[in-house]
Order: sequence, then structure tokens, then C-alpha cells
Amino acid sequence: MRPLAAFRAPGYGRGMHAKYRPHVLATLSLGLPLIGSHLARMAIGVGDTVMIGWYGVEPLAALVIATSFFHILFFLGMGFGIGVLGLIATHVAAGRETEVRRGARMALWLSAGFALAVMPLMWWSEPILLALGQTQTVSALAQDYLRIAGWGLAVVLGQLTLSSYLAALERTQVVMWVTLAGLPLNLFLNWVLIFGNLGAPELGVRGAAIASVIVQVVQLAALIAYAAWVPVARKYNLFQRFWRPDWQAMRQIARIGWPIGLTMVAEGGLFVASNIMMGWIGTAQLAAHGIALQITSITFMAHLGLSNAATVRVGQAKGRGDRAWMRDAALTVIWMSLAFAAVAIALYLLFSEQLVRLYLDPTDPQAPQIVALGAMLLMYAALFQLTDAFQVIALGFLRGVQDTQVPMWIAGFSYWVVGMPVAWALAFPLGFGPAGLWLGLCVGLTLAAVLLMRRFWRGHARGDWTRATAPV
Repeated sequence: MRPLAAFRAPGYGRGMHAKYRPHVLATLSLGLPLIGSHLARMAIGVGDTVMIGWYGVEPLAALVIATSFFHILFFLGMGFGIGVLGLIATHVAAGRETEVRRGARMALWLSAGFALAVMPLMWWSEPILLALGQTQTVSALAQDYLRIAGWGLAVVLGQLTLSSYLAALERTQVVMWVTLAGLPLNLFLNWVLIFGNLGAPELGVRGAAIASVIVQVVQLAALIAYAAWVPVARKYNLFQRFWRPDWQAMRQIARIGWPIGLTMVAEGGLFVASNIMMGWIGTAQLAAHGIALQITSITFMAHLGLSNAATVRVGQAKGRGDRAWMRDAALTVIWMSLAFAAVAIALYLLFSEQLVRLYLDPTDPQAPQIVALGAMLLMYAALFQLTDAFQVIALGFLRGVQDTQVPMWIAGFSYWVVGMPVAWALAFPLGFGPAGLWLGLCVGLTLAAVLLMRRFWRGHARGDWTRATAPV
């Protein structure tokens, strides 16, 4: 990938086009590979679900429950890997090579430590799932999956941390290619191990778990090799004397990372709760809700990738001490996110029924009802797209300046004190049903977006600092 200096436009500083063009190109060079990697991860999850669905209904139910259990723990532990992204970008821009190594190394330590600490929850997950009302068969199968997949939690959190490290060094393309390479490998191993092909034992959900762990280990090994080999990363000596603890850096990463993990759990829990409440309304409504959420989650990957790029760009501005450059970079990301949202909104409004039909068997007698409900929810998703985009972009800005604790409280308040009660009130006492539930989610996400954006623009992007002379 070309260095960002190569994107410097002639006549930089003369006119709005010349002013923002380098920011647009630099953000795309960071963000597009990250968007691709997020979509590839989603495709791997969809592949697991489809192939286990072919295997059996109870294994599919067990996989859904087990992966939800796994992802809650993953969200809680991913704060260290995400939190180090903006910090490393700041250290790189400021030329602090030793601090780059210290931060990345201790983020890897904390990620591994967290995974080991929560492993007992996955090893003995069956009693937990039974207490949550799952059937004996589903709980047992889910525990079989988690006892294997749990060993991959440290691996996947390590992947996340190394991905952040390489993204902060502006090497996002390798992250995308490593993730994409895992997709066909995962599908092949699923075919072999779930169904017992090529002479392998038929393992069902355990086969899916083994396939996932193998793919995760291969991907981590590739990222480690790249981080140790590529010249731009080799000078930081990330793995030199890796076993030596750095308590000061560990405390710094923990202070930045744990609020991010709790924020991720709060947001993920919001959608889990919406699934539960939609299930109270009816099965067809829950199916339509799930389809609409799946569609919006695909387009959301664009905003998530831009949010990651925003963290790097804002972190670089912080390291350079250039607040005007920070404002320009942040405005660029906002306008790019708006452009992606406009495309998604047009798709939702023009092709809502066609999009929902992709998920359904046309011969199913319930299909027309689900299509109508799903198409209606995608109308609300047009509004949802803007609010969800702005809140995740704002979180990316704030993580770039290592501001994570107050945003955690803002997100928790917006999602759970305001958004969820409003969703419940609109859906049930006021009788708006599924539409009311989605409007309530929009209220919570909109409040989060407003408060988080306000914190960044008033607390971090204000001022008239002189533009630094370093290239964009």
C-alpha cells in the first residue's frame, strides 16, 4: 500500500477540493480494506450457520445459542485490541517507537489473560444455558461447541490486537487478505468435519468449532509472521522479549480498553433484547426482524470500517498535535459515512421487498406476511442507518483520542435508560408493535450519536491550532 504522503494533492491548501482530497484518499486507503475484512468475518459466520442448518435443526439452534454466548464474551474482551488502535496511531505519528511496542505487547497480554479467565464459563456453559431456559439437548450441544471454540477466544482476540497494530501502521490490506483467505478454508473444513467427508468423522457442531479454531490459528500465524517481517513493523521489535511484563503500559491499556468492552456489550445487548421482545410479538415478526437486522448489519460494516479508519486518523492528529488537521479528517469521515448511508437508504426504499425475499423460500405459506413485515421494517432501517452510522463514527473519533470511559456511560444511558424503555413502551403499551420497537432503537442510537458527537467536537476538536506541515 502506498504511503499517505503519496496521496498529497498538488496545491494542497488552495480551496476545499484540494483541502479534503488527501483526507478522502487516505481514509479510503485505510477504510476499504477494513470494510472488506469485516464483511469477510460476517461471511464466515453466515457460512457456519448455513452449513450447520443443513446438518440439523437442533444443532443449528445450539450453534445460534453458543455463538451468541461466545460473542458476548468476545465483545467484553475486545476492548483491549480496539483501544490500542488509536493509541498506537498516536505514538507512531509522534515518533515514539518504544511506546508502540509497549502498547501493542500489553494489549496482547491482556487479551490472552481475559480469554483464559473466562474459559471456565464456556467449559461449564450447559448449566448456565439450562438456567436461561434452553432445552437439555440444545444446552448440551452448545457446551460441546463452546468447549472447543473457547480455546479460540485468545486466538481471535490476538488477531484483533494485531489487526489494530497493523492498521495503525497503515497496513490494512494484509488484514483484509488474511480474513478473506479464511473464508474458503473455513467452508472446506466445515464440509469435512461437520458432515464427515473425505474419511473424517462426522462431528456436527463440534466439527464447526474445530474448523473455526483451525482457521483462527492459521490467520493469527499469518498476522504474526507479517508483523515480524514487514519492514515498517519490524523496526518496533514487537515480539522481542515478549515474555517480559510492562505493568505501566498494561494499566494504561486496561484503563482504555475495559470501557470499550462494556460499551460493545451494551450495544450488542440492545439488539439481543430487541430480538427477545420481538419474539413476544410473534414468530413471523421475529423472522422479519431478524432478516431486516441481517440486511442492516451488512451495510453497517461500511460505517464500522470507516470508524476504525477514523480512529487511526484522529489518533495520528493527536500525535502530531494538530487539531485543525483532526477536524478536517473527522469531517471527511462523516461525509463519507453519509455517502454510504445514502446508498443504503436508496436500496432499502427501492428494493425492500426484493431484499427480504432473498432470505425466504417462496413456497413457504408464511413468506408473504414476513416479506411485508420485513419491507416495512426496512423503511425504518433507512432512519436507523443514519443514527447507527453516526454513533459508531463518533465512538471511532473518541477512541482515537483515547477517550473511552465517559463514552461508555453515554452509550449505556442512551441504549438502556432511554432507548430500550422507549422501544418497549412504543411496541407494547402504545400498541405500535414491531414498528414501535424499531423506533425505540432509533431513539436510543440517535441520542448516543448526538451526545458522542457533541463530546468529540466540543471537547477534542475545538480550537484554532496551526496546521502542521507534515503530509496528510
